[in-house]
Order: sequence, then C-alpha cells, then structure tokens
Amino acid sequence: MMVVMANATNMRSRRRPHRAWVVAGVAFVAIVGAAGFRATPGVLITPLEDEFGWTRGTISLAVSVNLVLYGLTAPFAAALMDRLGMRRVVASALLLVALGSGLTVFMTSSWQLILCWGVLVGLGTGSMALVFVATVTDRWFVRHRGVVVGVLTAGGAAGQLVFLPLLAWVAEGPGWRTAAILVAGSALAVVPLVWLFLRDRPEDVGLTPLGAEPGAVRPAPPTGASGMRALTVLRSAARTRSFWYLAGGFAICGASTNGLVGTHFIPAAHDHGMPQTMAAGLLALIGVFDVVGTIFSGWLSDRVDPRILLGGYYALRGASLLVLPSLFSATAEPSMLIFIIFYGLDWVATVPPTVALCRTVYGRDGAVVFGWVFASHQVGAAIAAVVAGVTRDHLGHYDAAWYGAGLLCALAALLSLRIARGLPGPPAASDRPRAAVPTSGGA
Repeated sequence: MMVVMANATNMRSRRRPHRAWVVAGVAFVAIVGAAGFRATPGVLITPLEDEFGWTRGTISLAVSVNLVLYGLTAPFAAALMDRLGMRRVVASALLLVALGSGLTVFMTSSWQLILCWGVLVGLGTGSMALVFVATVTDRWFVRHRGVVVGVLTAGGAAGQLVFLPLLAWVAEGPGWRTAAILVAGSALAVVPLVWLFLRDRPEDVGLTPLGAEPGAVRPAPPTGASGMRALTVLRSAARTRSFWYLAGGFAICGASTNGLVGTHFIPAAHDHGMPQTMAAGLLALIGVFDVVGTIFSGWLSDRVDPRILLGGYYALRGASLLVLPSLFSATAEPSMLIFIIFYGLDWVATVPPTVALCRTVYGRDGAVVFGWVFASHQVGAAIAAVVAGVTRDHLGHYDAAWYGAGLLCALAALLSLRIARGLPGPPAASDRPRAAVPTSGGA
C-alpha cells in the first residue's frame, strides 16, 4: 500500500507543471513593465516640448542618459543577481522606477528630467533588462531555452503594446503628469508579485532546472564582490574578438531600435501631420509583430547557426530603414503598415541568437557577458537618441538619421558573420551540470 501511494505521489508530481514556468511567468510580467516604463519618454517628448519649451535635443539628452544607464546597469545587475538573488534585485528596481517616475510630476527644469527619468528610471529598468532574461533561462531551463528567451524578450514588445497607446492617450488628455503617475503605480503593483512568486534558483525549492538530467547539480554560484566580478568578466571577454563583434553589432541594434525608432518615431510621424495617438498605436503594432518574430527567432536559435541569423536580421532591418523616410504621411498608409509589420518581426529578433552565442562562447559567465554586450546596445541607443534629436533641431527633419541607421545595420550584418572566426569551443566541463544524489522535481 505504501508503495502504491508513493507511486501515485510521484505521478502527480510529474503531471504538475515545473516551477520554472511560474518563474518565467513572473519574469515576463516584470519585463513587460520594464519595457513599458522605459519606452514612456517617446510619448512625452511633444508634451514636454509644448509645456516647457525645451528643444528635442534637450529632452533627448534625458532619454540618452536613461538608455546609457539602462545598459550599463545590466552587467552589474547580473552580478548582483548572482550574489543577492533575482527577487531582491528586481523588487528594488521596481521601487526605483516608481520613485523616478513619480518625482517627475514636480519638475520645473530639464536637469530634473535627467535626474528622474534619466538616472532613477534608467537604473531601475536596467536591472530588469534583457540580462534578466539570460539569468532566468540559464538558471531554470535546460530544455526550451531558446523558446523561453524568445518569449521573455517578446515581453519587451508586449510592454510597448500595453503601455504606449494608453500613455499617449493619457498624455494628450489628462496630461503627461497623469501618465507619469500611472507608470509609478504600475511599477509598485508588480512588487508583491515578484516578492511572492519569483525564486532565484531551482535548488532553493528542491528542484533541478527544467530538462536537466535527473540528479544534475549545477556549479555553485560565484562568490566575491558583484561589481568586481562584472569587471573581471569584462576584462576576460574583451580579450576575444567574438566579444567585440557581438558588442559592435548589438550597439548598432540599439541605435536602430530603442535609440532611433523607439524614441523618435512618434515625434517624426507627428512632424508629418500624424496624430500622436495614431503614431503610438503604430509603434505598439510593432510590438505585436515583434512577439511573433522574437518567439520564432528563439525557436530558430535552437536549430540554426545564430551567427547566420544575426547577419540576416541586421541586413533586412537596414534595408527597411533606408525606405522609411518615403513612407511618412498624415495617415497610416498601406506602405507604412507593411513597414511596421516587417520591422516588428525583426525588432528584437536579434536577442535570442545573441544570448545563445554568449552562453556558448563564455559558459557560466555568459549572462554577465551578455550584460556587457547589452550595455553596448544601450550606448548605441543613447548616441542615436541624441544625434537624431540634434539632427531634427538643425535640419528640420529626421531623414539623415534614418539613412545613417540603415547603413550601420549593413555593418552589423558583416560583424555578425565574422564572429565565427573568433568563436572558441563549447563551455568547459566544469561549467556543465554534474550528476549527484537525485532531487525531486517537476516534469
């Protein structure tokens, strides 16, 4: 009888979804919020310009600081997650976002915009950036890694989908201050969810990663100061050509997405007579198709050489940006909708193959290395945000910015294809899970 009861218990355990899916779901919610919070300045540029008389270059400077810190925080956040745990880091980041967004309602000068939205929100959202995706999937998944990376990355697009049209409507109606308060309240609402359901490692709840061999034991988490480890990993990775090819390509990725399209598409469309709410809806539509493109890219990353995927993605993105200036009008013409669909499918499809390459090349340091690669993404985005704003102030249009980004994407395609020349072998045996006494786990 005891044997039968034990077998029945084991069968129920196998039928239950693995805890990894719960962790991935909570991570998805946090990433959705982070993307929406970070993208908010795109709908505030015109209202702030109208109320305070600040130039787009000045407002873009605050966006640029946000983007830089969003990226530079990532490798240190990855190291902090190793030392303090994902739950503490993400909960603290959400509180920081709420503080930064809430304080903007009291600002009267542009330096306060830089402090609140640039520094505080940049640090908070940077701690929930794509390096969080790499950390979650590396700790909790062995099977389905590529697909989960794609789904979580698509959460960024979903953040735009959920927040941008609503925030654009609020900014034009009740006002941009109400939009800022809405962001602060949303960030606070996610904190309890993270604290209750996010867990740092499968071992914390007596499980093994989804798809790991029975009894597998992962290497112990790194010890020592988090900041020092992040710098040590950077120093080691910077000696390889693969790191610079990845970082260079991803910097151009950031310039052509978050920095240019994510920040300036709405005001650029508004320059051509398109209502801001319609332009925000188009940008959100990019997010809809990005969900499909990124998940499919994750699936492909498990099956196709990620270097080839990156080269193709960047080449296609560059071609689409070269034709964008001719598509703007006061209404959403079919040609613009075609661009939105095409660009959406490609928006962050680059992330799954980039994460896969960092993991393959750098083993257990892959998440931290990806943090630095992602930092280059945001530096590129920050430069593009400022350059595009200054270009608009001096030329009266954004055409030069679109053409320049298209040519840079062609360069990113070439860099991605060259990664193979500097690609080391697979991770060392010490980086792989080791067999040990079996532990209980879900199926």
